[in-house]
Amino acid sequence: MKTLSAVAFAAVFSLCLGVSAAEVRVQRAPAGALQPQAIMDASGALHLVFLKGDPKTSDVFYARREPGKTEFAAPLRVNSQPGSAIAAGTIRGAQFALGKGGRVHVVWNGSGQATPKPPTQSMPLLYSRINDPRTAFEPQRNLINSTLHLDGGGTVAADKDGNVYALWHGLPEGSPAGEVGRAVFLARSKDDGKTFEREREVSPEASGACGCCGMRAFVDGQGNIFALFRTSSTALDRDMMLLVSSDRGERFKGDYVHRWRVGQCPMSSEFFTEAGGRVFGAWETAGPIQFAALDAKTVKAAPASGPMAMAKGKHPVLAVSKSGETLVVWVEGTGWQRGGAVAWQLFGLDGKPAGQPQRRDGVPVWGTAAAVAERDGSFTVLY
Repeated sequence: MKTLSAVAFAAVFSLCLGVSAAEVRVQRAPAGALQPQAIMDASGALHLVFLKGDPKTSDVFYARREPGKTEFAAPLRVNSQPGSAIAAGTIRGAQFALGKGGRVHVVWNGSGQATPKPPTQSMPLLYSRINDPRTAFEPQRNLINSTLHLDGGGTVAADKDGNVYALWHGLPEGSPAGEVGRAVFLARSKDDGKTFEREREVSPEASGACGCCGMRAFVDGQGNIFALFRTSSTALDRDMMLLVSSDRGERFKGDYVHRWRVGQCPMSSEFFTEAGGRVFGAWETAGPIQFAALDAKTVKAAPASGPMAMAKGKHPVLAVSKSGETLVVWVEGTGWQRGGAVAWQLFGLDGKPAGQPQRRDGVPVWGTAAAVAERDGSFTVLY
């Protein structure tokens, strides 16, 4: 399959060239919210998951904005044990996916006091799903059985047929200590999150994993599973690897989509979106964040592009409007116990930057941003 140039991919989605640049609305997430994660579903409902409270002992919340509304309904707490999530470090917080019938599935790294713990007595990767009446979340469960040293955040993806995929990186039992011994693991559910199989290793041998970097998983409209994570085959080689499964998680292929030699963990994160039947990924580099079209068959990325920005960007997010314009969002100036600013760049229908990047201060400590394409062709950024 021929891949699409990242600087021209937006034109594929456009049915009417020449439309003026879309409006970008920037607004605060609900009061006190940290690390918002947003998904717009096919009906136009906006789903939001975020953390709140003490960064070391946070709570996870879910809120929904109905189609045509401007305000979110009262949030539901996701974690059944108060204070069992972590905001500190930015990449250990909650991720979520919409599965069969729009059911919400959430995973997060457990805090030091979180239960239930794995048999290894290490930190748990916790999971919950919304109940059948959609009125509350089920009691939290741990998905780790045998792996050690959960650090960078776990991730979750789901498909329309009731398959749910939770992934994380850790040390296998008996593996040499250190990042070069880490691997990516999958725990799979075939019954819409009721039960999960025991985890198994899915990353290539000797890829390692950058311990305090996050990872991201995604399922496209054809059921292909994508995952991005930062490897650590040596102390200096912290490259971005793409994993793809086209058989519902039975087998994965992996290949590098970006190389980066850096002598420390950058605490980076990744993002996926799908539009026009194609999947796009975004990740952090030594400079501006990067985004590219991803090919499930070849496990390759088209030549990456990035915002016209000199400042180092972190925690990228992508959204594509119905007319084909693409919004790339990231944060700047953030760090350990340091807030910063949200920044964004709009790419036009020809795939080229539409104007200069924009920036707004006010991202709190441990904060990130979220973005969605609205049904009216505009974009909303939440931070």
